[in-house]
Amino acid sequence: MTALTLFDFVIRSMRKNIKHYYLYFFALILSVVLYFVFATLQHDPAVVARSGGSMGAAFKVAGFLLLFIAGIFVVYANAIFLKRRSREIGLYQLIGLTKGSVSRLLIIENSLLSAGALAIGIGVGILVSRVFLLLLMKLIGFDGFIEVEFSTAAVIQTVIVFIGIIILTSIQMIVSVYRNTLLGLFNAEKKGEHPKKPKAFRSAFLAILGMALIAFGYWLSAHMMNALLFINMIVVLATTILGTYLVFRVTISWLFYQIRKTKQGHLGLNNSLSIAPIMHRMKGNANSLTIITVLSAMTLTMLAGAYSLYYSTEKELRLVYPFDFSFDNFWYDDSQKASAQFVSELDKHNITYTYSTVETLQVEGEFEDGSAPEMIPTSFGANIISDKQLQEAGADIKIPDSDAAYLYDAGIYWLLKSIDVPFNVELSNSEITSNMKVVKVSEGNALNSSAATQLVVKDAFYQQLKDQFANDGNGWRISNTYAINVPDQDQLIEASDIFKRINEENDLHGFDYYSQYVRSMENNGLLIFISGFLGLVFLISTGSILYFKQMTEAEQERSSYATLRQLGFTVQEIMRGIVRKQVFVFGLPLLIGLLHSIFAIKAASFMFMSDITLPASFAMGIYALIYLVFAFLTVGYYRKTVKAAL
Repeated sequence: MTALTLFDFVIRSMRKNIKHYYLYFFALILSVVLYFVFATLQHDPAVVARSGGSMGAAFKVAGFLLLFIAGIFVVYANAIFLKRRSREIGLYQLIGLTKGSVSRLLIIENSLLSAGALAIGIGVGILVSRVFLLLLMKLIGFDGFIEVEFSTAAVIQTVIVFIGIIILTSIQMIVSVYRNTLLGLFNAEKKGEHPKKPKAFRSAFLAILGMALIAFGYWLSAHMMNALLFINMIVVLATTILGTYLVFRVTISWLFYQIRKTKQGHLGLNNSLSIAPIMHRMKGNANSLTIITVLSAMTLTMLAGAYSLYYSTEKELRLVYPFDFSFDNFWYDDSQKASAQFVSELDKHNITYTYSTVETLQVEGEFEDGSAPEMIPTSFGANIISDKQLQEAGADIKIPDSDAAYLYDAGIYWLLKSIDVPFNVELSNSEITSNMKVVKVSEGNALNSSAATQLVVKDAFYQQLKDQFANDGNGWRISNTYAINVPDQDQLIEASDIFKRINEENDLHGFDYYSQYVRSMENNGLLIFISGFLGLVFLISTGSILYFKQMTEAEQERSSYATLRQLGFTVQEIMRGIVRKQVFVFGLPLLIGLLHSIFAIKAASFMFMSDITLPASFAMGIYALIYLVFAFLTVGYYRKTVKAAL
C-alpha cells in the first residue's frame, strides 16, 4: 500500500468522524490559545517590568497547571475515541492492513488534527493576547498603556509542549492497536457490566459508610481550627474523596438495586432508559465520576475563593487600615516629626486632609484560662484606646458599656472570632494587675498599627485605666498615633506618592492604605485572572469528557432506540427517560461538587473579615451554568440519535 493510499484512508476517516471530533477539536484549540497567551504574558517584557518578575513567574506556574489539565484531557478523550473506533480499527485489519499500517494511519490522523489545532490556537492566541492583557490590567487596576509584543519564545514553547502531547497520544494509539486482538476490537463496544445482586449487609454498610464519611468531612471542616489544623485538612480531604467514591461505586448502585427490587424487575420505559444503563455502567464510571466530582469541587473552591478575595479587597483593607495614613512609634522613631513633615508636604500640594491625634495606653495583657484559642499565646501586648478620641478622628466606634472593651486585632481575627464573649483579660504593668471584660471581638483594627492587640473602651474608663497603669515610671506606656485621612480619591493617590517618597528618602518603612490597596489588587487580580482561565479549561475538559462518554453510549444504544421506535414509542417518550439519565450523569457530580465546595469555602472563610457569601455564590453559579451547557448539548445529541434510529 502506498503512502498516498494510506493518506486517502486518513482523509476519509477524518471526514467520517468530524461530527465526533468538533468539540474535542474546539477544546484542544482553546487549550492551545490559553497556554500560548500565558506563555506570551510570561515572556512579555512590559508585563515582567510592570510586576518585577512576579507575574511572569505566576504565568509560568499557571502554564504548568494548564499543561497538566490539557494533557490529562487529551489522553482521556483519546482513549474514549479509540474505544469508540475499535470496530473501525478492526475492519482496517480485516481488509489486510497490518497493525503497523493502522498505527501509522491513526498517528497521521492525530498529527494532522493536533497540528491544525496548534496552528489555529497560536493564530487565535496572537490575535487575542492583547484582549487578555487588557483584561488582566483591568483586574489589577492598571490604567496605563501596555503594548503586547509578538513573542517567538512563546510560540516555540507552545509548539514544544503540544508536540509532547501529540507524541504521548501517538504512543497511546500504538499500544491500543497492538494490545487488542481482532475479536477484542469487534467486541469492545459490546462489553458491559452485568450487575449482580449486592450482598445485603456489605452493600448497605458501605453505602451508609460513604455518606457518613462525607458528613464527617463536612463536620470536621467546621471544627478544624486547632493545633492539628494540617492533619485535620488531610483527614477532611481523605474522608471526602473516599466517601465520594463509595457513593458512586456502592451507594448509588445499592439504591438503584432497591428500586428495581421494589418494582420486581419491571422498571418501565423511563427507568429502563435511565436507571438500567447507569446500573450496567456504574462500576466502570465510578472512578471517572469520582475524579470529576472531586476536581470540580476543587475548581469551584479555587474560583470562589479567588473571586471572593478580589471582590472583598477594598473592604478587607479598609478594616486593616481604617485611616489613610498613620504615624506611630512602632514604625517611626519620632512619629510626631514624621507626621509634621508629611502634613507640610500635603499643604504644599494643596491637598485637603483631616488630622487627628489618638492617644494609646500600652500594657501587658493575658487571656483568662481557657478563653484563648489553642493556636495563639495567652499573653499579648495591648494598646488601650479611648472611643471618644477615635470618634473625633472619624472612626465609627462606640462602646456601649462603661467598664467593658471591644477587642481589635486584624492579624489574628480569624482565630479570635471563634471565642465566646464576654470573656475576661488580665491587664498588668510592672506593679499592678486588673481585669477587663471584653464584650465583642470586632473585625479589623481600630488604628492602622497592628503591633499589638487593641482594646477600645469608653473615654471615662480609659482615663481611669491611664491613671492606674501609667504611673510605673515607664514613659513609653503613653504614646500618640497621628491619623490622617484624605477624602478626595485623586488627591489620595497623590498623597500616597508623597508618603512613599518621604519614607524612601528617610529610610522609613511605614504603610498607607492606598499603596496596600494597589498591591493587593495586583495580587488578587492576577489570582482571579489565572484561576478563572484554569477553571474554564478544566470545566471545558471535564464537560467534554462527559459529553464524549455519553456520545459513545448513545451510539451503543442506537439499536435499542430503533427497537423502541418500531414498537411505537415516540421520540418524546424515549427522551423523557434519557433526560432523567443525563440529570444523573451531569447533575449528581455537579451537585456533590457544589456541596463539597460550599463546605470548603465555609471552612476557608476564616481568612476573610467580610462576608463572602455573595461573591462565592456568584462564582459557583457561573461555573454551574457553563457546566450545564454540556448537559444540553448531550441531550441534543441523544435527540438526534433517537430520531435517526428508525
